[in-house]
Amino acid sequence: MAYNLCSSPSSLYQPLCNTLSSSSRDSKPRTLNNNFYHSLKLNTPSPQSRTTSLQITNVSLQDQKIPQQETSKDSNFNEKNGSSSKSYIWVNPKSSKASTLRKSSYDARYASLIKAAKSLNSCNPNKDDVFNILGEFGNKLFEHDAVVILNNMSNPDTALLALKFFRERLEFNREVVVYNVTMKVLRKCRDLNKVEKLFDEMIERAVKPDNVTFSTIISCARLCNLADKAVEWFEKMPSFGLDPDDVTFSTMIDSYGRVGNVEKALSLYDRARTEKWRLDTTTFSTLIRIYKDSGNFDGCLNVYEEMKALGVKPNLVIYNTLLDAMGRARRPWQAKKFYQDIIDSGLSPSYATYAALLRAYGRARYGEDTIKIYKEMKEKELSLNVLLYNTILAMCADLGFVDEAIEIFEDMKNSGISPDSWTFSSMITMSSCCGKVSEAENMLNEMFEAGFQPNIFVLTSLIQCYGKAQRIDDVVKTFNRLYELLITPDDRFCGCLLNVMTQTPNEELGKLVDCVERANPKLGHVVKLLVEEQGNEGNFKKEAADLFDNISTEVKKAYCNCLIDLCVKLNMLERACELLDHGLTLGIYTDIQSKTSTQWSLNLKSLSSGAALTALHVWINDLSKALEAGEQLPPLLGINTGHGKHKYSEKGLANVFESHLKELNAPFHEAPDKVGWFLTTKVAAESWLESRKLADAVAA
Repeated sequence: MAYNLCSSPSSLYQPLCNTLSSSSRDSKPRTLNNNFYHSLKLNTPSPQSRTTSLQITNVSLQDQKIPQQETSKDSNFNEKNGSSSKSYIWVNPKSSKASTLRKSSYDARYASLIKAAKSLNSCNPNKDDVFNILGEFGNKLFEHDAVVILNNMSNPDTALLALKFFRERLEFNREVVVYNVTMKVLRKCRDLNKVEKLFDEMIERAVKPDNVTFSTIISCARLCNLADKAVEWFEKMPSFGLDPDDVTFSTMIDSYGRVGNVEKALSLYDRARTEKWRLDTTTFSTLIRIYKDSGNFDGCLNVYEEMKALGVKPNLVIYNTLLDAMGRARRPWQAKKFYQDIIDSGLSPSYATYAALLRAYGRARYGEDTIKIYKEMKEKELSLNVLLYNTILAMCADLGFVDEAIEIFEDMKNSGISPDSWTFSSMITMSSCCGKVSEAENMLNEMFEAGFQPNIFVLTSLIQCYGKAQRIDDVVKTFNRLYELLITPDDRFCGCLLNVMTQTPNEELGKLVDCVERANPKLGHVVKLLVEEQGNEGNFKKEAADLFDNISTEVKKAYCNCLIDLCVKLNMLERACELLDHGLTLGIYTDIQSKTSTQWSLNLKSLSSGAALTALHVWINDLSKALEAGEQLPPLLGINTGHGKHKYSEKGLANVFESHLKELNAPFHEAPDKVGWFLTTKVAAESWLESRKLADAVAA
């Protein structure tokens, strides 16, 4: 092989010159294609580039002048010519001088600098040890040597002492470079405090920082998760007359996003897209998080698509952020897709992946998918925390997954995770919805033993449980406990009381009227007008309107459903119709009746059984009026009850309606190809309506 001879170290100059001079005196000059000797220039050698980045110029050897340089301050060292501008001469490896020259090659010198860096990394961080190691070079150190040594160090304490050594002995052409590589050592150790102190030292020594200085400090702040510091240093750059480059700008998207300056982050992102900056996965992850936190879930997906279009491969952090975003957006189908992408890309799901999936599926009530992920976590021996257990149990309570919930609850306790009040609340809710009084009471006792007092959710569930079992005295006791615990009844609690009244024998309704009046006087007054049949029609409408003006939007439909159910229970059909009409006026119910040229429909999917029966009564009357007015019915008439059944009961609205339509002898029959639909023809409907009209006339 050929050896590169560096002209910088003075120890190399004289032997090389002597060798060449001797050769020219002792023999005649030989020529080989007139290009045997070459002068080689190398720009700032590095391990990768010192033998490759060569600019070759064909010159005569006699015309090549090798400069003489002093080596240090002690020897009047002057590096204005720059140690980074070095001359090299190719040497034939078969030459008898090759072994001697090999020892003086730049490769050997570079190896000695690396060895010094390793020694400095492992030595004691004191001045004597550091100075002794570097002192072995004598007066033969140059600015570029200092850069090489510092660039290969990882010990921040000895690096600072090495910098001090170089400052005392060398005159720098570009001192900022030496400071920058020292800062990079400190950055490796994520020591931002020392980096900032080193910057202050630079300013005191009148060393002007450059873009590399600031990008090093900013990246150090990012590594330390100190986004506010990154922003602070970025915004200092203009005061030093520096314009950030594209790389710095792109990293600041992440930092501004982390400190909450969304507008600035997105502004930089828009600029990045326009100017085609190169963005890393961390920046894309931050952008997705920004959109997620602002609720712009489509923005998350757009960033993901742009990322793929740029050829940036998503990592697990990106996927986990997207899974969390889709969970918040209640888009479990997209969470499923991203999970499949993780598997297809060969990535291994992490704990964060499974946790995000559980939250996404659990919130959306994807029961089977949630249980599947839970079992997969158990198979991989991944521990769930109390929040994840609560997510699963809350879903089970809502969907009626009773057996699964009991199994998971026991697993939770066996895993050493202590249930909290929300855990007990879900279990009590589930038992209450099933009407399992003893199980609910046992769970309440276990809750007490664990040191928790029942909250309003637990008491609401217990009232529902006792109401289903028609244990009205226990409902009243539970209601009184609410006040003993200094808990204020909310709209949902009152709605539960109202629902219990629809299941309570008429003779015991008075006990609950008192409770409702204490919890919500306006609601209590309306209920009292119904139960005690007080007040005229105008007074009831006024009180009902006042009630709905003073309750939250979330419970308006529930209240209206329950009040209509109570009217139906008390055989007060006119009041039920008034409430239904009021619900339609307020927009509580929408699109109950719909008409097309081919079909008129009654849509009952969002109504309680009492409200649905009332709506049917109104619709039948409207059909009769249409016939009397000479209006033509369409070829088909249908009633849509929905195909679902109650999660804790085998009965759904369709079952209730099927039996009621038989009682009315109505010609509606369940459609075999449309679940939840009851259909009839124009001819059958007209015949039935006419027969009803005759029956009413006879009865009158």
